[in-house]
Amino acid sequence: MLVLLLCIAAVILLSGSYYAYRIAFYAPLKDRDKIIRPTDAQYDPYREQMKRIYQQLHDRHCEQVTIFTKDGLTLSGRYYHSKDGAPLDLCFHGYRSHPFLDFSGGSELSFQMEHNLLLVDQRAHGESDGKTISFGILERQDLLCWVEYAIERFGPEVKILLYGVSMGGATVLMASELDLPENVKGILADCPFASAMDVILEVGRKTMPRFPSWLIRPFAILGAKIYGGFDLMETDAVRAVQNTKVPILIIHGEADHYVPCEMSDLVSANPAMVERHTFPGAAHGISYLVDTPRYHRIVKAFVEKVLE
Repeated sequence: MLVLLLCIAAVILLSGSYYAYRIAFYAPLKDRDKIIRPTDAQYDPYREQMKRIYQQLHDRHCEQVTIFTKDGLTLSGRYYHSKDGAPLDLCFHGYRSHPFLDFSGGSELSFQMEHNLLLVDQRAHGESDGKTISFGILERQDLLCWVEYAIERFGPEVKILLYGVSMGGATVLMASELDLPENVKGILADCPFASAMDVILEVGRKTMPRFPSWLIRPFAILGAKIYGGFDLMETDAVRAVQNTKVPILIIHGEADHYVPCEMSDLVSANPAMVERHTFPGAAHGISYLVDTPRYHRIVKAFVEKVLE
């Protein structure tokens, strides 16, 4: 009887963790060419502007570039050249998103500042390899590979700004505690989550209200470990920022229903290194659209400060 019970428990654990992996972390290849635009009513006033700036970025000439990760994946990116010797904005998009969607606004600002721009397809997204999304855990190591590529290509004097939106914001924040070269002058994180577990539980509460957090948590951890090959609890943005040596700017919409604004408040608990601004009425990822002049002023002031 004991053996039978143990077998049943093992089946439940493995099945539940596999289901959690498929829902939260698995990225099927067939869905990667689909750019999913937000459907919430919060975005309705900005749809025409979103279409315009998206199309402008989509139509702009770029160079396709690739790198290899430490675990053998090939990652893809799009490089936009403004001028020789300019700072490089290295950009990381969000969960199941696309750089054209997440950086169509931010790219306008990069071009205005005459920065060179590199938009990354994160692992398991777009044209990059991989089948597992790790909410910034593995992606932060990929970021180091992109930084190494930038220094090798543009020279040891290149100044680099890391820019992330949503999961990309969490990625650049988690990377902030790594041994980043001095070329990385600043980090900009727009609507980042505090930790992978926090955002998984937040989404779980909304999409699976019958499943309590205490039940989702162990299956998510096991699914990541067994089927994704990574430790979901290895680090988080809060812990990483406590150890950073790089100046950080955080921007967050106060009406964000996906990644609550309070999450980035937790991250900004290192006031010596972190500057944080919130945007009233802004939904997830559209602070730029809600108040473009203010967004420009904040980012330009930060960039001028860290690049001086």
